Amino acid sequence: MFSLKKIVSKLGIGLVLFFMILGMSLTSEVFLSTNNILNILLQVSVICVISVGMTYVILTGGIDLSVGSIVALSAVCLGKFTHWGVAWLGENPSEFALWGIVLLSILGAILVGMLCGYINGFVIVYGKVTSFITTLGMMGIARGLALTISEGKTIYNFPEPLRFFGNGRLPLTEDFSIPIPVIIALLVVSISFYILTQTIFGRQVYALGGNREAVRLSGINVNKLEIKTYVINGALAAIGAVILVGRLNAAQPIAGTGYELDAIAATVIGGTSLMGGVGSVISTSIGALIMGVLQNGLTLLNVTSYLQRLIIGLVIILAVFLDQLRRGEVSTGRLKRIFFRE
Repeated sequence: MFSLKKIVSKLGIGLVLFFMILGMSLTSEVFLSTNNILNILLQVSVICVISVGMTYVILTGGIDLSVGSIVALSAVCLGKFTHWGVAWLGENPSEFALWGIVLLSILGAILVGMLCGYINGFVIVYGKVTSFITTLGMMGIARGLALTISEGKTIYNFPEPLRFFGNGRLPLTEDFSIPIPVIIALLVVSISFYILTQTIFGRQVYALGGNREAVRLSGINVNKLEIKTYVINGALAAIGAVILVGRLNAAQPIAGTGYELDAIAATVIGGTSLMGGVGSVISTSIGALIMGVLQNGLTLLNVTSYLQRLIIGLVIILAVFLDQLRRGEVSTGRLKRIFFRE
């Protein structure tokens, strides 16, 4: 029989999301409507995908500040690849040919993201440059390349197959359908959860963040392992770019600004330790949902965007503090002495 403390420990950050949804539903009649719930899921899909990639990196004890810029560079490359392919097909191409061009363009964009991730990992591992500085540099490089390739202009007008990844829906019944970006996010979370919990690679990632020296002494190639996490992160940032381009029907060189902070916030809110070795992609997705629910609820309550940023910042700090308290990393006895002078 579980005690209340054990139940709270198991549910963790999920309780924060539950009470937040409960509170928002009591203050707004529209909040729990099907359309609004799907809208929240749609809004957080891009950040959720990017945050899962960030989880891989943070689990190793690293950090990636370049994901927002990688999103922009991948988006611009996707736009260029697609336009070049459509121009090569000529007038009135078949739908099959368009799908082929779009899928090849998406593959090219993902490879661009993976290359950026590989460069990050290579410099960090072999150049012995900290992840903070390396990815900060890549932030500028990727953003600069995005602006250079696009000449500072937004790329518009993409074929329907590409827009499908941002605006398409999968019909389940006559009256209900799920947005494709939500399905992509669910697939990314599910696959990553399996990789990190059921594969040797996943266990090695956790071990690398927990005790790097022990992993090295066990014969595992620590350098290749760490580089792989940055490559995965870059690939998922590019997948986020695919969703974004499909939704907006535009590839913007300024896209993804601030995404790195949102991804880090969602990951940390989910309970992933910045020291590495502790975390879960399920918790990360809950962290992304907390941010989406809060922003949506505040919008429904007509709270100004300026005040929203303040409230979201406070909730991020509070959620992480409560999670640390749950884990026992903050002494409740010490808190009592501080506040009650015992």
